[in-house]
Order: sequence, then C-alpha cells, then structure tokens
Amino acid sequence: MPIYTRETGGLWYVDIIGPSGKRIRRSTGTKNEKAAQEYHDRLKGDLWRVIKLEERVVRTFDEAALRWLKEQDHKRSIKGDTLKIRRLRPLFEKVKLHLITADHCKSAVDQAAPDAVNATKNRYLALLRAILRKAEKEWLWIEKAPHLTLYREEKRRIRWIKPEEAQTLIQHLPEHLVPIVRLALATGLRKSNVYGMRWDQIDMRRNVAWIHPDEAKAGRAIGVPLNQTAMDAIRSQVGKHNEVVFTYRGKPIAGAHNDGFYKACEQAGISDFRFHDLRHTWASWLIQAGVGLAELQELGGWESIEMVRRYAHLAPDHLHKHSVHIDKLMTHF
Repeated sequence: MPIYTRETGGLWYVDIIGPSGKRIRRSTGTKNEKAAQEYHDRLKGDLWRVIKLEERVVRTFDEAALRWLKEQDHKRSIKGDTLKIRRLRPLFEKVKLHLITADHCKSAVDQAAPDAVNATKNRYLALLRAILRKAEKEWLWIEKAPHLTLYREEKRRIRWIKPEEAQTLIQHLPEHLVPIVRLALATGLRKSNVYGMRWDQIDMRRNVAWIHPDEAKAGRAIGVPLNQTAMDAIRSQVGKHNEVVFTYRGKPIAGAHNDGFYKACEQAGISDFRFHDLRHTWASWLIQAGVGLAELQELGGWESIEMVRRYAHLAPDHLHKHSVHIDKLMTHF
C-alpha cells in the first residue's frame, strides 16, 4: 500500500520500497489524501533520482546542524544542543556529511569536550547520532549513517553530607550564599530554581512556592511546601529586590558562580561536593527520617520512581522484618 491512514490521528503515511530495496515508512504530515499522494509521488521520484541518476546533493555538517536546530526549536534542550553544535562545528568544517565516520565523531567529541566525563561525551555522541539518522532516514541526504557506540558510564555514587557537616559548611559561606544554601537544603530545589526564584512564585501566607513547567527539569509544574527553615531563608531577603529573591550587592545573581561555594567547602574540610549535592543531601536526610519513596518523588519533582530508588539503600529499615526469618532457621546453630 503506497499510502495509508490509521484509525487514530487521521494522518496519512507512506510505505514504499526505494530503488535500493530499502523500505521507507513515514508520516506525510497531512490529513488530506490528495496531498499525501503528492508527497508519496515526490518522495518516490526523489529516491529514484538519487539512486539511478546519482543526483544526491553533497551536504555539509553545517547544513545538517542548521536544519536540526530549526526543526528541534521546540525542544526544552535546544540550548544545550546549540552549545554542543557550536563546539563541534569547527571540527567538521572540512568533512562532507556523507563522509563522516564513527571515528570522526568520537575524535570530534574528545576535542570538543576533552576533560568531560563519559556521561557528558555520550550526550555529544547522542546528538551527532540523532542528526546523522535524520540525514539518512528523513532528509535523504546520506545513504547510511555511521553506527555510533556510546562510552561506558560509571555509576556515580550519591554524595551527601551529615547535618553537622552542613552546619560547618554554612559557617564558612559568604554572607549572600547562606540563605541560598539553607533554602537548597530545606527544599531540595535545583540550583537554577533556587538562584532564579522570584517573589511571584511564593505565597508567603500559605508557605508554598511553585516551579513552572518551563523551569522544571521534568517539564511539569512542581508545588514546593516551604518548611520553617525555608521560610526563614526567604524572609531574610525581603526588601532587597522587587523581582528576584536572592541578590548579590543589590543585583540578581547571574550565572550562579560556584567559587564562593567551593571555597567554603574547602575551608569546611568537605571534598568532592557540588552545589547539586545539596539536593542529594536533602533527599538522603528525608529517606533516613522515614519518608517513603513515592512521597520523596513528589517532593523532589522527579519524573520517574527509578530516579528516587538511588536513595533507597539509605533506609533499609523496612527490610528488617524479612531478614529476621534467618534467625529462626539458625536458632540452634
């Protein structure tokens, strides 16, 4: 069947075998049968010219990157894609798109992010893989995209600190960072949400704040209950700025620099600790206090329960009733 429609959605799809024997199935993007048939005929003609007449236009990485950014402009991660492409472009400047190999890609990523961990390098590789697959399967710019394998990622341990360590850290912080860190420890909010918090996100009478979907990593709104520690941190900033909660020398904090934070960690004798680890610390404290995984997921705004299971090992108390069965079996040993 050259074109067909599905029961749901109403869009028409093409299903054709190209001159090379490759099967192509994709949406035409239209609910109009006549327009879908025209799309089918045009696509089949393009495929025939590419294979039989070798009319494939030689494309560059720049062209592919630009088209990718235009088509993916709606993505929440588009800023990250733009930054990665900006670093990769000079490394593919003289390489035609159809000549790009897996070795080219890995070499480019190693040069674009030389000091990055494997997880970061994999994000670059995943972006390149997505662009090249688009060029093959949808844009028909290349015959075959290279197969890219990702680097092996080591599971990073959850870094958290004890309450007494947190107290020592706060004692060494610059004055403007004290309420910021206290709020992060009290709520588990991500760095961008803490630094960027505005007064119109807070209800001082109900002791709640909210993170809008476009500001949340998971892309959905988060309601944040503000405990006394959080409220004290916020109230200490009243009157300093009309729009944002936290400031430095009377101005909003731009870029959320970590120099003061890392220096305080060093002075407090706390190593291998990032600002984001304050969120891990908050979650670890709650788990150890008996808060359930489902409740922690809702409080932290995680998209899946799997993200929260990282903290489950910190509270094995619920397993004690099962482990005692061994006692009965070994009573007479």
